[in-house]
Amino acid sequence: MRTATITRKTAETDISVTINLDGTGVYDNQTGVGFFDHMLDQLSRHALIDMEVRATGDLHIDDHHTVEDVGIALGQALSTALGDKKGIRRYGSCQLAMDDAQVRCALDLSARPYLICNLDLPYGKIGTFDTELVREFFQAFSTHGGITLHIDKLHGFNAHHITEAAFKAVARALREAVETDPRKADAIPSTKGSL
Repeated sequence: MRTATITRKTAETDISVTINLDGTGVYDNQTGVGFFDHMLDQLSRHALIDMEVRATGDLHIDDHHTVEDVGIALGQALSTALGDKKGIRRYGSCQLAMDDAQVRCALDLSARPYLICNLDLPYGKIGTFDTELVREFFQAFSTHGGITLHIDKLHGFNAHHITEAAFKAVARALREAVETDPRKADAIPSTKGSL
């Protein structure tokens, strides 16, 4: 079973993340940040990764620490669940349309974290959610998950649609990358012999 549970407790947040890479996209995410929960639900559902997130944080200050620390814990859970990465496809990509928005994602589960995030969100808020936290989440997730992650907005003017398209595109690319390659199920997907 490719599963993992990560807990992270700091003076700012208390987080538990449980994932199953071979799930069906069942989710139960409760961070206290409504829009962020909605995005985590999309990530789980479209990656077909079962996910449960519990987070309490210093929301009286703002949502930053909670969103970033969930990204850290989720990245660590992904890395743990993948283990030595034997048999995975490793790479994934998706170009996803949602109403006015079209977002492209390409990723590599390389253990070499790098983020390119060109979303150019047009507003500072989606409801009460700070749009700058979208990049913060993906930065933490890619860094602690060991993911080379490229996310590019091709077009779009509605910040909600662009952000949701980004999470869904990442999810679909992640689904592809973590799947077992039936032609090489017993091999590490690298000429180096390890990732």
